[in-house]
Amino acid sequence: MVAEPPLPPSISAQLKYLLVHSPHPFRIEQIWSGCKNSRFSDRFTLLVPFCLDYIKWDIIYNAFYPFSAPDIVFSLDDEEFRPLLPVSDREGGAESQARLMRSSLWDWNSKDPSRLFKLVHEIRDLYVQYQRRRVGEVDDARLKFEISTILSREGIEVCLISGPDKSEEVKFVVPLLDVNLNKLVHACPWKQEQKIYLQVVFPVSRSYSLAPLAPRIKLVSSSQLKDLLSVEDVKLPSWVDGMCMAEYLPSLEDTLIVQVCDLSEPVVVMEAVAFVGARRRFIEALVPKFGRPLEADPIFCRKATILAVTGVFTFLVHFSLSTHFPKQQPTLILQSSQHFNSQGAPIMSPPLNNYPWSPRWDAAEMVERIFDFLVKECMSFKTYCLDAVVQ
Repeated sequence: MVAEPPLPPSISAQLKYLLVHSPHPFRIEQIWSGCKNSRFSDRFTLLVPFCLDYIKWDIIYNAFYPFSAPDIVFSLDDEEFRPLLPVSDREGGAESQARLMRSSLWDWNSKDPSRLFKLVHEIRDLYVQYQRRRVGEVDDARLKFEISTILSREGIEVCLISGPDKSEEVKFVVPLLDVNLNKLVHACPWKQEQKIYLQVVFPVSRSYSLAPLAPRIKLVSSSQLKDLLSVEDVKLPSWVDGMCMAEYLPSLEDTLIVQVCDLSEPVVVMEAVAFVGARRRFIEALVPKFGRPLEADPIFCRKATILAVTGVFTFLVHFSLSTHFPKQQPTLILQSSQHFNSQGAPIMSPPLNNYPWSPRWDAAEMVERIFDFLVKECMSFKTYCLDAVVQ
């Protein structure tokens, strides 16, 4: 597969600025060129975070005119989203022109690396408003009430979910806990502020009902926060029939104060940080038996890889430690350094956790038991590799 050519320097600088400085975790799915045999690529698919999911926008530059502003192509599901066109038939050309002049596209300056950053955030804000309008137009009395009582809360996002094979639903995403979780992690590597959210999904009911269906609710953390803790362990209060989100949120936040916070100190987070210390001690205990790890996660201590040798057989041992360590034992995967499959990939064992384990042991004993297990298991793994090569 031939690699796509690079972006022109001015476009590359704008994209890098967006990815580095944005408070949202934007990602790039692909980069490509709009014409054959070009020195440069000039377009890319941007994954835009919204409502705990991603939407796709194609950002289209012109490599022959890299100093011109880009076009943005939205998904087919959002064909009615036209952020810089008149928002209604009643809006005249003057109002539309005034809005365009306020946008980042007006008087585009390609030498300013922050211009794409400003444009994408501006369009994303308009998309949030667009989704709110869509939900507000849904003919559902309960949803109209929810919107009127909750959307004033800062940071809430809402979207209409529909499809050919599913009933319409409305998803609310509510940020919780005004606590800077990043500051609780030593040498924190996170660029974006990590958050815990409540996700509430309501089925759309087109007719009035005395007993509307309860929504689906769950806690969700931002993706990088999952390396530190699991919010699935927090027990949510029950949703009582006839309840609305404005009533549920105070009950939920009281629960979180008890389970996650105590006198403004996040206990669950502090416990998770303590678990990082336990995982670090385990990885350090590998050294006397296995030697210094080839690789190890220095921040959250979730992964480590050591090199093992028995006779002439050399293999790697990958340790994967969950956020529940030491309650949950590490998962081991063995990888041969000498045996490869037909695609040229090294042969690896299935995940292994059938070895003696107790969370009450100290780190040295945990490692000692794993070492004894591997002394026997490595011979079975060598046979497994030879059989795989023959096949």
